Amino acid sequence: MATTGPMDRLHQLENIEKEISSAISSAGKALEELAKEKPLMKTVESHTTGFIKTLEVVEAGLIKQINYLTQVSTGQPHEGSCYAAQKDLFMAYHRRAHVQCRLEELENIQSEQRPKHLQLTKSYSLPPMAAAKGSAAPPNP
Repeated sequence: MATTGPMDRLHQLENIEKEISSAISSAGKALEELAKEKPLMKTVESHTTGFIKTLEVVEAGLIKQINYLTQVSTGQPHEGSCYAAQKDLFMAYHRRAHVQCRLEELENIQSEQRPKHLQLTKSYSLPPMAAAKGSAAPPNP
């Protein structure tokens, strides 16, 4: 399948729009002929056939456009879009946050299960008197 850029996609959509206009015109001509007192069935059938064929072209074009948009929105590889990369980035952020949260939970569980003497050594500080003596000014000679 040949890759097409955004401008090609826009031209395809413009062509589809022209085909829709042509289909409406064919339907209008068919109805106009049917509104006559003595409609020519050959003309009505011709316009109706043109309408149906044009609708088939429009349908095929719209299906191609919808398939492309489906491909883009599901993150499958395609040309000209950064959606898949952006989606991967957000998923990586989500995974990182989940892992970080889980690690914090495990650290909390581990700290709860540590023996008390290990926890005391970690939170040990000087008694208030020793801290006051250490901060006192040295004696004058």
